[in-house]
This record gives sequence, C-alpha cells and structure tokens, in this order.
Amino acid sequence: MATRRSHTNTPVLIIGSGISGICTAIDLIRRNKSHDFIIVEKGSQVGGTWNDNKYPGCCCDSMVPFLYLLYKAVFYLDPLVWSHLYSFSFDPNPDWSREYAGQEEILHYLVNVAQKWGLFQKIRFNTAVSEARWDDAEGLWKTQVQVTGDKEAEFGKEYTINSQYLVSAVGQLNVPSYPELPNLDSFKGKVMHSARWDWSYPMDGKKIAVIGNGATAAQIIPELAKICNTLTVFQRTANWVVPKFNTEISEIRRKAYRYIPGVRKAHRAKLMDIRETIYQASVVENSDAKAELKKMCLALLEEHLPDNAELQEKLIPSYPPGCKRIIMSDDFLSTLTQPQVTLETHGIKHVTPSGIVVEGNTEHPVDVIVFATGFRTLEFMYPIKIYGKFGRSLANIWQSGTRAYLGMTVESLPNFAMLYGPNTNLGHNSVILMVEAQSRYISAMISTVLKASIRGEKLEIMVKAEAMAYYNKDIQERLKLTSFANPACHSWYKAADGTVTNNWCGTVVEYQQRASNIDWSAYDMTGRGAGMANKEKKLHIGRVVEESQYAKLAFWAAPAIFAACMIKGFVTS
Repeated sequence: MATRRSHTNTPVLIIGSGISGICTAIDLIRRNKSHDFIIVEKGSQVGGTWNDNKYPGCCCDSMVPFLYLLYKAVFYLDPLVWSHLYSFSFDPNPDWSREYAGQEEILHYLVNVAQKWGLFQKIRFNTAVSEARWDDAEGLWKTQVQVTGDKEAEFGKEYTINSQYLVSAVGQLNVPSYPELPNLDSFKGKVMHSARWDWSYPMDGKKIAVIGNGATAAQIIPELAKICNTLTVFQRTANWVVPKFNTEISEIRRKAYRYIPGVRKAHRAKLMDIRETIYQASVVENSDAKAELKKMCLALLEEHLPDNAELQEKLIPSYPPGCKRIIMSDDFLSTLTQPQVTLETHGIKHVTPSGIVVEGNTEHPVDVIVFATGFRTLEFMYPIKIYGKFGRSLANIWQSGTRAYLGMTVESLPNFAMLYGPNTNLGHNSVILMVEAQSRYISAMISTVLKASIRGEKLEIMVKAEAMAYYNKDIQERLKLTSFANPACHSWYKAADGTVTNNWCGTVVEYQQRASNIDWSAYDMTGRGAGMANKEKKLHIGRVVEESQYAKLAFWAAPAIFAACMIKGFVTS
C-alpha cells in the first residue's frame, strides 16, 4: 500500500506564512536550492499581520517623514517612496500607488510574491500548531497541528509533522490583546478588535467607542469619524505625532521604477540612509535630533489644534519621543477637533449594557466598542507550547526573561530558529531588513544540517547557554541607555520590570553585519556531522548592502542637518 510520507515528514517545517515565513521559504529555494519544506498557517491566506488586520485606514507606516523634510531642505531631494523599503530586496515592487501603501495593496504584493515562488503548494492553511516537541532519541522535531477548516478536519483534525529543523515565523504581532474592563460581558452592543474587524457590521450612524489611541487607533479614528453619530476616543497616555505626507505616486514615477531598476535602487538606498539617520532622533536619549523632533511634534500640535490649549495639553506626552511608537498621521489630530468626536482621558471604571463609565461617573452612551489595543507582544510564540532538549519547555527557558541569541536561536532548542524574535523589532527602520538578515542566517544553519543528512549523518546545532546569556547582557546594557527603556512611559516594547524585550539596540546595518557570519563557537554541535561543520570557526554568509555611500556621513551629521533645516524654515523652534 502506497504511503504519503511527505504529509507527516519534512526536512524543514516553517510555522507561519507572513513576511518572515515567505522570506524564509524563498531563501531555502534561492540559497539552498531546496523545495523540500512545509509551511503551516493558522489562517486562510498568506500575509500574516497584513491578512489579520483589515480595519479602516490600515496601511504601512513607520516614523520617517520628519527626516524627509530635513533631507529635502539640505539636499533638495524629490519625495521618497517609503513603501519601496517595505518590500523584499530580492523581489521589489515598482508599482506602489502611494507613499504608504494600504493593507490591501501590501497583502496583494505578498500574495503575488508567494505565487511567483510557488509557495502555495507548500502551505497548509487553516492549520494551527498546538505543540512542538524535540525527540532526543530520533533527533527530530515532532510538531502537533490542528486542522481548523471543516472539510479538511473530516480527514484528520490533528496530526504530527516530523522535521529535522523547525522555524518559527509567527512574529510579534499575531495574537490580539484585550484589556480587562469590568462588566464588559454586560454590554449589549457590538465589540470588536482592530485585528478581527467585522466588516459585516454597519458602523454608519453609530455611537462608537475606540479604546486606545496608538498607531492603529490613529488610522481607524479618522475613518470612523466620517460615518459615526458620535466617536469617543479613550486615551490612557498621549502619543507623539508626526506628519505622514501620504501622497499618490505618479504613473511616470512608477514607470521609472519599473523600467529603470537603477532609479528604484537609488531611491531605496536613499530611504535606507534616511531611516538609519532617524536612529539618532528615535532611539538615542538626549540627542540634539530628539530635541528637534520634539519641537516639530509640538509645532504640529499647534498647527492642527490652534487656539485649543486644553486639547493640546491632553495630547502632549510626559515622556520623550521614541519611548513608545511614534504616530504618523496627517489627519488624526485634526479629527479630534470635530464636534462629533470626544477625547476622553479619564480612566474607565466599568462597562454598562449601553455605555462606558469613566472616573467621575460620567457615562458615554455607546453602540460599538472597538479595541485598538494591540497584541500580546511579550509572549513570543504564544499559545504554542515548545519543548526542547530533555523535555525542557520554552516557558522554563524564559522564566527569567525572554531572550534569544541574535533574536533567532534559543538554548536547549536544537535545530530551531525564529524570525522577528526577541529584541529584533525597530523604532526607526523597516523590519523587513531585519527579517531578510535573519532568513539568510537561518537558511545557512538549515543548509548545514541538511548537508549532513544527505551524507547520512545526524547533526544537532544548539546555541550555548553562555553565548545567549552574554549576548543578551550586552544588548540589554545598551538598551538601558535608549529611549525604549525610559521609565516615563509604558510600551509594548518592554516587560513589566522595564526590560526591553522587543526592540533592537542599534541600527539595522549593525544587526546585518552581526548576522552576516555564523560564529560556530557560540553553538554546541553534536552528531556525526559535527566534525564537518566545525572545520571553520566562522561561516561567512554576507548581507544585502542597500545603504548608499553617504549613509554613515548622514547618520553622524543628523544634528547639523537639523540645524540647517531650521535655518531654511522647515522646522520651527
């Protein structure tokens, strides 16, 4: 009787088909010349967070526009296309329609990339991972999956996939976070999370409450304000806001990017330069660039809220820019001045069947509650249970803090790696640049394991506990000096004790350089294939160099650029 061993056995299993999963799969094809892998995806489409988040106004954003003003002031550059950096270097998209592409356009791009590289035949949709356990005797990962699609579940709701290597591409932004509001169950209206938007529910003419005022809320609020009866925004803490300049990209420019690759590459290089320069203003504490950024934000408040000192005061944060994610919007602040919109800064006491009561016992009548409260970012890989060498759980490994070597490999987990893991998020640049560096590194690790397998040899690669501890100590010491660690604010970047668990401490280029070599001395390598792998102390894998020649000069010249910009009147004091 014939069997389909490939259904439950694969050299490489990738969890997730978002940006990280797609990138890893393509690198296995490009670099390892291998199509022998499986991708499991709990959703019904590729795209990860761009498939999950379909709320009104959802689009690409990152904190870069104010540097655009500076560069234009000094170098007289034309507008730069930020969306061009939010795409794979090996598969660029010349046809972005706007400076910041919307969710549908980004998802369309990712679907096309997956289709182009033949990934759909490798992806098992509606397949959620419940547990992954390393089998010491067999030297394999045994991953339990659950099929959630009704028809597919008829043929086997649960099964186990065996793999030589396991890759987590679940990311940091995949499990919605819901606040605990007293008596929420008593509410008779509609409740939804921004990452689980219900487009079948008519919002027109409703009394709407938005809980939260971060980056997601800033995109939703202007859209809901256009159709609501009333809109109440419940703000816990204020956020710094910078302009977005989200204009259309002309057909002429798109044709230039499409037919003249050098033009597109030059623009991408300029984007890389500008974003790396932003590190000074966004991350470095007490820098001149940060001081100028604060002045710009305050000037924007005055511009959008003239003669409204009371509202301005509510919207001025008590912490420096960069401590939390900076909001990019051209219409968020002005929306808050509209007569049907109320900014509520009192804490929520409880929910009633028809509204929300705040401190002082004021009740806001509400038909719909929208949670724009982000994700469970501190619980990496939640709710998947991971068990490594000798049955040690990931919960046990991380009981004293979430950490990973280069944000990718974890002690006691052989032949395992993760993308967009601990301390790999950014506050100044495109995360895709980090993901590509990680994918290249992980593909080289996988190649080493699979080459040993081809020779009929077992090989287990596991980061040493001391290497992971030393690495984590180093970056945490640096992170303590950054804006992310500032005690004046609470953010999804850090744990309750103030430890920054999500963000990287340096620039993208620095991370790329550190991930451009595999230092085998940081790893325990066991099995018959270990001898071959240990011949070199370091394996050079390189990196994609996208910054231009003047990137370093621009980085260190940021204060001078700000000064020149002020002289030209682009930033007011």
